[in-house]
Amino acid sequence: MNAVVTQQSLPGMPEPSSILEIVSRAASDPNVDVAKTEKLLEMYERIASRNAEIGFNLAMKAAQEEMPKILRNRKNDQTNSKYADLEKVNDAIVPIYTKHGFSLSFGTADCPIKDYFRVTCLVSHGAGHSRQYQADLPIDMSGIKGNVNKTPMHGFGSTMSYGRRYLTLLIFNITLTNEDNDGNRDGETLNEEQIANIQALLTEVKADEKAFMKWARIDSLDQILAKNYSAVVKTIEAKRKR
Repeated sequence: MNAVVTQQSLPGMPEPSSILEIVSRAASDPNVDVAKTEKLLEMYERIASRNAEIGFNLAMKAAQEEMPKILRNRKNDQTNSKYADLEKVNDAIVPIYTKHGFSLSFGTADCPIKDYFRVTCLVSHGAGHSRQYQADLPIDMSGIKGNVNKTPMHGFGSTMSYGRRYLTLLIFNITLTNEDNDGNRDGETLNEEQIANIQALLTEVKADEKAFMKWARIDSLDQILAKNYSAVVKTIEAKRKR
C-alpha cells in the first residue's frame, strides 16, 4: 500500500463534510432547535475523529511495510557493540514516513524517576489524528565503569539523542542489521538490550568478557546471532552452577 491515506479516502465511512453541511444549514435555520444542532455537531466531531484515527492506523501500517532494515553504522567502545546513529535512522526512514503523512515532534516531560529524563514524541498524521509516545531514560553522565565523563549539558544531549533514536525505532518497528548479514532474518544479531544482558550476566558469574569472546570466536558481542541468544545465556548460566 503506497498511497497516503487521508480522512476523505476511507471506504465505507461517512464523509464529515456532508455532516458539516447539515450542521451549517441547521444553524442558519431559526426554526431548528439549538440542542439538535449541537447534537449534530457532536456527531460530526465523533465521525471526523474516528476517520482520522483510522487514517492514522492505515497509514502507519503502510509506512511500516516499506521500512527497510537499517545498518548499524557506529560502534560503542564502552559496550563493545554496534548501533545505528540518529542520522543513519533518519536518512533511511524520514522520506518514507513523511510520504505517508506523518511528522514527529520530540520534547521532554516531568519524569517521576529520580535522575531520569522523560523523552516524548508526538506522532501527527495529515488526517488529523496524533499519538503520544514516551520513554524514561537515565541521564547519560557516566561510562560503563561508572566514572563521570560528561558535563550536565553533554549528558542531557546524549540522553535526548538516544531517546529520539530509541522512540523512532519503536514507533515504526524498525529492525537493525549488521553489514555482513545480507539482510537475512537468520543473520540478525543481538540488539543493545540483549548485549547489555549478556554483559551483566558475565559480570554476575565472574566471567571474563574477552575470554568468553575468544571462546565464542567473535571479536565483539554484537556478532552473536540473535537466534543463538538463548543458547548463549544458558551457557553462561551454566558457569554459575559450577
